[in-house]
Amino acid sequence: MSWQTFLPYLVVMAAVTYLIRMLPLTVFRREIKSVFVRSFLYYVPYAVLAAMTIPDIFYATGYVSGGDPAPLWCALCGLVTAVLFAWRGKGLLTVAIAACVGVALAQGVGMMVG
Repeated sequence: MSWQTFLPYLVVMAAVTYLIRMLPLTVFRREIKSVFVRSFLYYVPYAVLAAMTIPDIFYATGYVSGGDPAPLWCALCGLVTAVLFAWRGKGLLTVAIAACVGVALAQGVGMMVG
C-alpha cells in the first residue's frame, strides 16, 4: 500500500477514534438524570459483546449457512451451556471452559451417533 493511500486512512481512523472518545465528554457535561438514557447506556456494553460474540460461535464450529446441520447443533449446545453458566453467576473463565466442554461433548456425541 502506498503512502498516498495509507496516510488518508490513518488520518480518518485517528479522527474517528478521537471523536468517539471526545464527544461523550463534551456532550454529557452534567450527570445524566434520564432513567431511560441511563438504562440504555447501561446495557450497551452487553449488547455490543453479544453482537460480536454470537456470530463467531457459529463460525467457530464450521456452520456458516446451510450445509451440514451438525456444527449448528454443536454451536447451540455451547451457546446454551454458556448462557446457563453465566445466568448462574459463574465467572468468565468458567463460562468459557464450560462452553468449550459443551461443544466437545456435542461433537463427541455427534461422532458416536453419525
